[in-house]
Amino acid sequence: MAYNDLVSVTIVTYNSGRYIKRCLESVLAQKGPQVEILVVDNDSTDGTRDILERYEERCHIVYNTKNVGFAAAQNQAINLSRGNWILTLNPDVLLMPYFIQALLEAGRLDNRIGTVCGKLLVMSPDFDIDAKPRVDSTGIYFTPNLRHLDRGSRQIDNGHYLKREYVFGATAAAALYRRSMIEDISINGEFFDSDFFVYREDADVAWRAQLMGWRCLYTPYARGYHVRAVLPGNRRALPREINMHSVKNRFLMRMKNMTGDLYKRYWMSITARDAVVVGCCLLYEHYSLRAFWKVLRTWQAVLEKRREIMARKRVTDEYMAGWFHYEPVSRPAPKKAVSELSPARSRTQVAES
Repeated sequence: MAYNDLVSVTIVTYNSGRYIKRCLESVLAQKGPQVEILVVDNDSTDGTRDILERYEERCHIVYNTKNVGFAAAQNQAINLSRGNWILTLNPDVLLMPYFIQALLEAGRLDNRIGTVCGKLLVMSPDFDIDAKPRVDSTGIYFTPNLRHLDRGSRQIDNGHYLKREYVFGATAAAALYRRSMIEDISINGEFFDSDFFVYREDADVAWRAQLMGWRCLYTPYARGYHVRAVLPGNRRALPREINMHSVKNRFLMRMKNMTGDLYKRYWMSITARDAVVVGCCLLYEHYSLRAFWKVLRTWQAVLEKRREIMARKRVTDEYMAGWFHYEPVSRPAPKKAVSELSPARSRTQVAES
């Protein structure tokens, strides 16, 4: 693999005026690889566009005339990008100067690595950082009842997560994706599923990538800060649309990616969690009942996607089941880059692993 890879940074904004300037400045200040920046604005009304106009000479900026959702807008940016690697980035993220270089170096360790994530730490909406920094995410993991959570979320950053390791997936707040993986796992030309609109689209990508044999690597040497609005404990403080899409996408993701074997193993946990979700919608979150109508309306299209995904599945059921636990799962990462080995040894290592 060439060591002069272009990295395309794709950012979707929607009323992101509070954050976008600092985010862009942190990307423009990156050391190391060549970077191009693509921003798709989803019809912001808070002054975001006025800020973006100041960066038009240094970034490729697209102004949508309506909010098409995070997933569709990210697909727009990815389709316009030229890099061998694509870093999806939320506007409420600040990167340390060598963040992209550290991700790229980790991605070169193995040609099967399709996604790379770093250590994101918690930052307040006012850009404050605690005296004892807390972890936002070091990758995502799935539980047997199909919740997907961020590894280390809200833990004090006191020495955990200090080594490179394979994890299930990455949060799209700051995830580096290999273009060849994007092309390999896209369904109907879409990397992120536009039916999701917003939320859980990164977990859906992670699940699909695992099914198709790609790996996600976490590296602690890439560090950034993230203002996370969506947390398990603050659901009632979130916009109704976010909560509704959260319910909808929980079921869409399962319909597309769940194997019969995985369901047989964990059906009791899955059913119990479903009962909680449905009960909350009936008792408290009436506005989220629309999610079930939206699922029914897209039923046929989702089943078509499922058939395509399952036809391209490359891993065993046992392998997939090994990722679903109530505590985060990780696996050892390679210590030496495939590209640093001799050609003959490189081919042998890939064939044997």
